[in-house]
Amino acid sequence: MIVTTGIDIIEVKRIKEKFSKDDRFINLIFTENEINQVKNLEIKYLVLAGKWASKEAFSKAIGTGIGEELDWKDIEIQNDITGKPELCVSDEIIAKFRIKSVSLSISHVSDYAVASVVLLID
Repeated sequence: MIVTTGIDIIEVKRIKEKFSKDDRFINLIFTENEINQVKNLEIKYLVLAGKWASKEAFSKAIGTGIGEELDWKDIEIQNDITGKPELCVSDEIIAKFRIKSVSLSISHVSDYAVASVVLLID
């Protein structure tokens, strides 16, 4: 077994600029569940920034980036019953990269969101 890590940081302002004008783009990056999670939140763009950073951090942990081998929607960020973020990955990606365990941590401040992902790979 090996352990891999990925980290990403993003300015909330960049996320707001990307998604406040064009609803089509948001649907390319985030799943329907993720979009519904932030629909009526005052901190919508802060939360989306955390989700964006999480997806980027995961792509870095597996070493591919987002692209041919990994799509934005292969990854979904949900919250467990206590509010802790969880990285839900498609079965295809889990099998392809032999992922045994996924750990996610997200942190926010007013201008930035950062995410760290740790993977256990067989």
